[in-house]
Amino acid sequence: MSGRVLFLGVVALLGGLMNSWTAAAQEAAPALPAVKPLFDFPVRDTCVCLAEGSYYLIGTTGAPTWWKTNEGIRLWRSKDLAQWEPLGLVWSFEKDATWQKMRDNKRAIWAPELHYLHKNFWITYCINWESGGTGILKSTTGKAEGPYVDVKTDGPLTNEIDASLFQDEDGKVYFVYQDGKIARMKDDMTGLAETPRLLKPANAEHVGFEGAFLFKMQGRYFLSCAEFIDNQYHCMIAGADKLEGPYGDRYLALPHAGHNMFFRDAQGAWWSTFFGNDDRAPFKERPAILRIELSSSGRIVPMAPR
Repeated sequence: MSGRVLFLGVVALLGGLMNSWTAAAQEAAPALPAVKPLFDFPVRDTCVCLAEGSYYLIGTTGAPTWWKTNEGIRLWRSKDLAQWEPLGLVWSFEKDATWQKMRDNKRAIWAPELHYLHKNFWITYCINWESGGTGILKSTTGKAEGPYVDVKTDGPLTNEIDASLFQDEDGKVYFVYQDGKIARMKDDMTGLAETPRLLKPANAEHVGFEGAFLFKMQGRYFLSCAEFIDNQYHCMIAGADKLEGPYGDRYLALPHAGHNMFFRDAQGAWWSTFFGNDDRAPFKERPAILRIELSSSGRIVPMAPR
């Protein structure tokens, strides 16, 4: 057998395996229940945080030029997850930027997440540069409205994208980013206390290539990431009994819900955010939420209408 024939055979085999995996993933995908936007304003990478009796929503804004430029970070507030009050910009390039300047003809802050930790509000974010860059903002007033300052003003915490925070039950806080990389934060939240490592599922190199988010539900750890499968932007998840793993197989948990996050409401029910990033999604680039639950097999799935 010639080298070319052997090469083509290997390529065909790998392609067949990938197609089989894609088909299996699609076949096993749960049905997406009816979901509609919370309000009509362009938002990507939606994040909702419950703190001090209110829900807060942030995400990537700046349409239609948000791929290269936007103003900064916008915030909305709600008491019931239905009616949302815009609070405007809580961080802007014009007033607050330090190291996040124009670079590669881009000046856009992406995928901000709001977290309430240590009785204060924190915003993780990334910059839309060619090589990326992540950071954390801290409220100087203890209020969600800020103002906010960078915990590290001389440069990014990492050179990648899609930052998040996770606080375990022992109080330790972890920085989670990109495709499932994780590192414990310093106690004063000014930087990473250790070298990052990648949390990997049993059946793939990563849970997804971006949009990492870590949460704990009913005693188990779940790592979610976004992944394109057949041009659809899905939420993939893998679970583990311990923070460090081992994590089980990744699976398609929420169709079209890539780059989402998970939160509990005031009654203890679990939700996922949603924004729509592919042509088969029910809508595109609008903030939304949907109820989720843990199935009998231990997987995160959309809650069926009842």
